[in-house]
Amino acid sequence: MPHDEVSKHWHEPKAGENAGFGKFPRPAMPYDRFMEAEGVPVYRSIGCRTVLDLPLAPWKRQGGRGTYIQLYGTEGLWGMYVVEVPAGGALNIERHLYEKNVLVVEGRGSTEVWQEGQAKKQTFEWQKGSLFSVPLNAFHRFVNATNSPALLLCGTTAPNIFNLVDNPHFVFNTPYNFSERYAGTEDYFKPSDDVEPDPVRGLAMRRTNFIPDVIATELPLDNRRSPGYRRIEPYMAGQRFYLWIGQHETGRYSKAHKHASAAILICLKGKGYTYTWPEQLGERPWEAGKALHVQRQDYEFGGMVSAAPMSGDWFHQHFGVSRDPLRLTAWFGANNSRARKPGLPGEKTSDMGAIDIKKGGSAIPYHEEDPYLRKEFEKYLAEDGAKTRMEPKWYEGPSTDGSEPGNDF
Repeated sequence: MPHDEVSKHWHEPKAGENAGFGKFPRPAMPYDRFMEAEGVPVYRSIGCRTVLDLPLAPWKRQGGRGTYIQLYGTEGLWGMYVVEVPAGGALNIERHLYEKNVLVVEGRGSTEVWQEGQAKKQTFEWQKGSLFSVPLNAFHRFVNATNSPALLLCGTTAPNIFNLVDNPHFVFNTPYNFSERYAGTEDYFKPSDDVEPDPVRGLAMRRTNFIPDVIATELPLDNRRSPGYRRIEPYMAGQRFYLWIGQHETGRYSKAHKHASAAILICLKGKGYTYTWPEQLGERPWEAGKALHVQRQDYEFGGMVSAAPMSGDWFHQHFGVSRDPLRLTAWFGANNSRARKPGLPGEKTSDMGAIDIKKGGSAIPYHEEDPYLRKEFEKYLAEDGAKTRMEPKWYEGPSTDGSEPGNDF
């Protein structure tokens, strides 16, 4: 091989030149290599209309069929997959050194959970719409109770641990009980409806490891994303994986806001679409002739979208266009949400996404958004036989005395 081939032999740069290639392809991370070796598809995109449409392939390790999901913006931050539990059967027993949340997309069955050395397995039943968390490194098995396949959507912190240790045997076969997270107490998977303020931001939180039906569960009033918006944060299994469940009223939609990548929104009820665009396009990309650079994802139950699909801050705005309210759950993975990001302890921060831009936040108020959005929203509602419930005063802008109309909407 010629000595002057830079890729194999180091050459010190000449005066005035930089070392290295300058431009280079991003290498696959250990978790990327692990997914590829599993023998099932890896779905990469901004989102999908519903996971029910994704192709599934036989998955030897799991004992069912499935596919990995790695939406743009979540690479290296957290992972997802869907797995099918065979009709009348069960998936293989597994345990792992990463956190896992499970949303039942289709079917009915049960989960068995136990620690090494625990004499009795704990079992709880689930159905379409159930949400639960598997305790860290606990043995578990998913069992189908019907003659039709069940489909589970799982969110994990697998990339975090794989990219650190790069050893599948260690991830799946380390015999350690995290008893501070799970000690086999009888009420561990008993649903709890008690609401308390989360200790960081004071938003509504529910300490529970199992929600029987996230499609219908009651949500406290929140008002931060849209008028009448409702929201709850489940704090599950003592984990770092952060998620919430929110709902916009029929005929109303979210204000646009921006933040860095990590959040994936999953549709639980209704149907709708999300627009997302880089902050460099400004607050009114359609009006500025930059609509071609805006990305859109439509979804229904089981569909999803990456709120900020590339690096950097992206605006995103969510619209429900059916007679049902738009209910979403947002999954962030570990240590990616605003309240859990690393930083100087005690450093002051704020709820930027709920504060308008001119007040120091990152939200675009309705009276400053691109006019195209309102017109399109009303058109889609009419096609589904629904009507807008957006009040005209919210689009009027500040009054002459400088006050904001419509409770800052």
